[in-house]
Amino acid sequence: MTTRVTKTAKATAKTAAKSRAAKPKAAKPAAPKKTGIPAAVQKLHKLILKSLDDDKAEDIVSIDLSGKSSVADYMVIASGRSSRQVGAIAEHLVERISATAGRKLRAEGKAAGDWVLIDAGDIVVHIFRPEVRGFYNLEKMWGATIPEPAAA
Repeated sequence: MTTRVTKTAKATAKTAAKSRAAKPKAAKPAAPKKTGIPAAVQKLHKLILKSLDDDKAEDIVSIDLSGKSSVADYMVIASGRSSRQVGAIAEHLVERISATAGRKLRAEGKAAGDWVLIDAGDIVVHIFRPEVRGFYNLEKMWGATIPEPAAA
């Protein structure tokens, strides 16, 4: 049994082949990405970064977690040169946030001074000694760029 192809069927097949081979349509330009982060959280984020900078924290990295985690909107990671400096940076940061935002915060790990964790609600702050920071490597886990060590 043979199948007969009519002229109309051949024309339809040729048109379909041409449309598949045609140039793809230009993609629409992407709309600007809106950060769904409230202004109060952004203000707190700026306060944290300024406080860390004022206290001479090193290698400050801020990771935007919006869309990656429901725990927080930002994770801020910084280093202090010694256990004493790590504790002092954490203590000053807690005082500044409490005074400005009116939140009562606690700093976990301040007594040891190797790694201090501060949960400021929508922002989590980690302050490390450089050796401990290198061991846990949180930036790599969250996909952030790791700052290059300063040349001596």
